[in-house]
Amino acid sequence: EKVTLLSRRLTGDESFHGIIGKSAIMQKVFDVIQKAASSDAPVIIYGESGTGKDLVAHAIHALGRRRNNPFVQFNCAALNESLLESELFGHIKGAFTGAIRHKIGRFEAADGGDIFLDEIGDVPIAIQVKLLRVLETKRFERVGDHQPLSVDVRVITATNKNLEELITQNRFRDDLFFRINVIPINLPPLRERTDDIPSLVNEFINRLNDRSGKSINGLSREAMDHLLSYHWPGNVRELKSALEYAFVVTDSDLIREEHLPQQVIERSRTNASSPLLLGNREPTEKSDLIAALRQSGGNQSQAARILGINRVTVWNRMKKYGIDVKKVMTA
Repeated sequence: EKVTLLSRRLTGDESFHGIIGKSAIMQKVFDVIQKAASSDAPVIIYGESGTGKDLVAHAIHALGRRRNNPFVQFNCAALNESLLESELFGHIKGAFTGAIRHKIGRFEAADGGDIFLDEIGDVPIAIQVKLLRVLETKRFERVGDHQPLSVDVRVITATNKNLEELITQNRFRDDLFFRINVIPINLPPLRERTDDIPSLVNEFINRLNDRSGKSINGLSREAMDHLLSYHWPGNVRELKSALEYAFVVTDSDLIREEHLPQQVIERSRTNASSPLLLGNREPTEKSDLIAALRQSGGNQSQAARILGINRVTVWNRMKKYGIDVKKVMTA
């Protein structure tokens, strides 16, 4: 692991299993991924939408001992409770209307490998009970069947929600939380690693050139300044979309300010002039958060809107800096 890490730094390779990042914060994430991959313990990936949680899950699988076995990915927010249960655990013929044949579930398909459950915070309570059983006993039953099946999988989950808050709202089981929160990996939002934006831009431009047949050489200074000042609520996914838009509208070999989406231009100017949104230095980040919490009367959702960030990021920063809302409001 040390040889791989040092080799990556010496060669200047900014990609880690498809994840672009040379910033210090991403190097720490890569180190945790390496360590998580060497274990069979459950992993949970926290991060805002668009930060690349699926890439992290793929990297863990590619680096782990199960790399030659199945990797099954499933979005838990895509289906209602009954269909979700069938997708995860399978069903037997006649289990419900329309079940005309036996069907294996995602857990059975992932036997011997890794299963990645995205949006775990959206799983209904009834399904959470069944997931807990699989994690504890490595056994489950297909829908409509009473014959338990054994399975050997490593479970990787991901969410953009605050699971501890969902527990207080009785929307997530604390026992399941403790079972999946063994190795947490926190993916930073793009606004907290702006040093990586030029590298991401270069990577996306190369991909788009290959796909479109164009020969875009890069961005103008003004265009890059906008990308560095914008707060990126959609993170890396939004950055990629912005560049795809620019590729469509530009008729030159350089992406200029006028080729960027209008919201990026307008909001980057606002952010650049806002005292709450200047810089990424930790002292400023902490003081900005305290100021926003005071301005919002301690309301974390409103503080997130003031800062132009996700509520999960507010929660993560509060935890990072040990900020207590009650103490902030009484100070």
